[in-house]
Amino acid sequence: MDLRVPRLLKRPRRAAAALGAAVLLAATGTWTATASDTPRPHRTDRVLTMADGTRVDTSYFTSGGGGRRPAVLLAHGFGGSKDDLRAQAEDLAGHGYAVLTWSARGFGRSTGKIGLNDPAHEVTDVSRLIDWLATRPEVRLDKPGDPRVGMAGGSYGGAISLLAAGHDPRVDAIAPAVTYWDLADALFPNGVFKRLWTGVFFNSGGGCGQFEPALCAMYQRVAQSGVPDADARAVLQRRSPAAVADRIKVPTLLFQGQTDSLFTLAQSDAAERAIRANGAPVKVDWIAGGHDGGDLETGRVQGRVRDWFDHYLKGEKAGTGPAFRITRTGGVDSTDGSTRSRGATADAYPGLRGDPRTIPLTGREQRVANPAGASPPAVSALPGLGGGGLAQLAALGTGVSLDFPGQYAKFDAPPQRTALRITGTPTARVHVKSTSADAVLFAKLYDVGPGGGQVLPGQLVTPLRITGAKSGKDVTVTLPPVDHEVQQGHRLRLVLATTDLGYASPTAPATYTVSLKGPLSVPTAPAVTTAATPLPSWVWWLPLAGAAVALALLLTARRRTTAPAPDPELAEVPLVITDLTKRYARSSDRYAVRDLSFRVEKGQVLGLLGPNGAGKTTTLRMLMGLIRPDGGEIRVFGHAIRPGAPVLSRVGAFVEGAGFLPHLTGRENLELYWRATGRPPEDAHLAEALEIAGLGDALARAVRTYSQGMRQRLAIAQAMLGLPDLLILDEPTNGLDPPQIREMREVLIRYAAAGRTVIVSSHLLAEVEQSCTHLVVMDRGRLVQAGPVGEIVGSGDTLLVGTGTPLAEPVVEKVAALDGVVSAVRTEDGLLIRLEPGNTAGQLVVDLVRLEVPVLSVGPHRRLEDAFLTLIGGSA
Repeated sequence: MDLRVPRLLKRPRRAAAALGAAVLLAATGTWTATASDTPRPHRTDRVLTMADGTRVDTSYFTSGGGGRRPAVLLAHGFGGSKDDLRAQAEDLAGHGYAVLTWSARGFGRSTGKIGLNDPAHEVTDVSRLIDWLATRPEVRLDKPGDPRVGMAGGSYGGAISLLAAGHDPRVDAIAPAVTYWDLADALFPNGVFKRLWTGVFFNSGGGCGQFEPALCAMYQRVAQSGVPDADARAVLQRRSPAAVADRIKVPTLLFQGQTDSLFTLAQSDAAERAIRANGAPVKVDWIAGGHDGGDLETGRVQGRVRDWFDHYLKGEKAGTGPAFRITRTGGVDSTDGSTRSRGATADAYPGLRGDPRTIPLTGREQRVANPAGASPPAVSALPGLGGGGLAQLAALGTGVSLDFPGQYAKFDAPPQRTALRITGTPTARVHVKSTSADAVLFAKLYDVGPGGGQVLPGQLVTPLRITGAKSGKDVTVTLPPVDHEVQQGHRLRLVLATTDLGYASPTAPATYTVSLKGPLSVPTAPAVTTAATPLPSWVWWLPLAGAAVALALLLTARRRTTAPAPDPELAEVPLVITDLTKRYARSSDRYAVRDLSFRVEKGQVLGLLGPNGAGKTTTLRMLMGLIRPDGGEIRVFGHAIRPGAPVLSRVGAFVEGAGFLPHLTGRENLELYWRATGRPPEDAHLAEALEIAGLGDALARAVRTYSQGMRQRLAIAQAMLGLPDLLILDEPTNGLDPPQIREMREVLIRYAAAGRTVIVSSHLLAEVEQSCTHLVVMDRGRLVQAGPVGEIVGSGDTLLVGTGTPLAEPVVEKVAALDGVVSAVRTEDGLLIRLEPGNTAGQLVVDLVRLEVPVLSVGPHRRLEDAFLTLIGGSA
């Protein structure tokens, strides 16, 4: 499953690939490709028949070499199939495992009904797969019929890993990710129906008829009543790992997402406590992303899972990481634009209530209304929109949390005198009285800035069903677990709302009276310490012109020609190119670059775009002093560029590809390269470059053992040696998979945010659009257009709203009549909406939700690809 649900909601059945397909081992994505000189693992497809006649489609992967090896079962996410796991399986097979993937019942080419990991069906199928592995001559056996086997998977696949470990003692180690411990608690928290997420499950599974009859009947009954009954809870609990809690006794590595309104951190907390009580080794890792989007940290998580299996399946002395780890991300820092992302660790898992701090709350007794029909509903998260709609809105600096006046009570804490880090589950005591027998409230804890702007950490809310509230009742409010820093001068605000878009609320009107009964208790977990600067795990590639470039600079240093005097007015300008020209041959009339002029400022990430043959690489080679221009001038920080110019020490580049000595370690290659430049060792800033690149333990390994992705990581560390003020990268994402490309984007943004400048030449227009602040578009050697990305792409006042299916004309008319909307035009799968100047996409989404428009994605209508093709006239 891809946790970025909206991107995968292409069709209803694929929606829950959002719930599992790509999450595998890190919540999404593929494993890093094996080294280029490693033969591709062999794959065999088989259909295995289960005891009840169900046919399960499998793929088996092994690499060359004799001897028996441990096996790994990879389980896909909800809505996915075994095909989603091929890259991961090939990578593990290349690392010495026999790997089996399969499509669960009701998915892919497998037959049968979806049972939500029914022990009588899906879990029994896993045991049958283990039986089959025990017959394979490649698989290591602990005893006859008992293979050495581990399991991994995300979301739906993570749950089957836990369940299999509880039902089949032959499972030896597991690594479930972003999954549930108790599905009843996840979908019916505190007796409140999680309506939208449950609907995603059943619709993305192909409709109610694709599920086992008991599940279909349960869903229809609860969806109609809006209230989960005891039988409904029992149906889901039987399919939950919690049902076999006392039997899961294998080493377990738990990953859980912080951006996840489907399966919160409380699910992994319950799993950790139960498995640890059984005496098994268990470690917990809170990743930045989740089912609602965010960074899924595929590379880092993948490496940790592999180490886990190496240690517990192969018996190698591989480090398995800290007992507890959090990725702490603070979004974009308003002071310098940097994206903050750091790892924090502890020697023991602190739980969700560790080292509580008491914070006073103030607020009078308040009367709030539950409106008839529970409408309009408040908005916290928009389930199913995390990776598409919300991610794009976040990029626009817009939130979607919304509470309606008269429908919520609020209680404020005083401003923080010092920064406060919340790690875990805050709690508070309130008194609730209702005009109805039961009350349903939705609790959330806002971070309120000095100007009154408020942020809802993780977009998370806790629902509460309070029975017997007519006579009044004291209630302990257990808020969602988060890891969030409240800055100095900010205050916390407890809000209790009567409605929420993601949940079913009572439709009968009622009035609730809410008052405080005690202070707020906030867990702080001081034993969790934050690392100095580590970034996401795959932010490392691209070299500084490689060892070959360094040698070229060294050889030309003695042949410097007299250069023009520096221009003091340009001393702080990273790059100015004026009338740059380069012919293919001196006597030729054919130009690689002709009369090119543009300027780059500090802090910019500039994208150099153009079709093949546009002159991009030639321009970069001239900028590096590797070839001489026939005309014009290049100035870097006011200095004219010549081969071996001293100012080139402030420039790092990846233009031709990195050259590494395969028998040396990564660190030795970097040290050798720096010595070749002739510059003092202290100028290398090796530690800083490695912190930015995040190579970790790989530095101690010989480069010949690196995969292509690892070589790219080493290359970026080399490019950043000396922390150059100007970093030049030619096609840096070649050979990288989507998660690695995404993390590369974060590196570039962070690097430039420190006041440095980055120039990127790339053919991936969508990636350039997300990572670059400015663009230079070239065609046939000439400048076509230069300027900020927003200006080249367009004003952005026209948005494309994806709904999956066409909307009825009356709905379109209502949208067109909204305040701030100029026009709304129906498309095949959505709406094309033009906004009035000053109106925001965030407000538009709130209005659409109130009109019950099924929003799947929101984005500018004109993309960079459209603008690029328009500018170059189709010459690409």
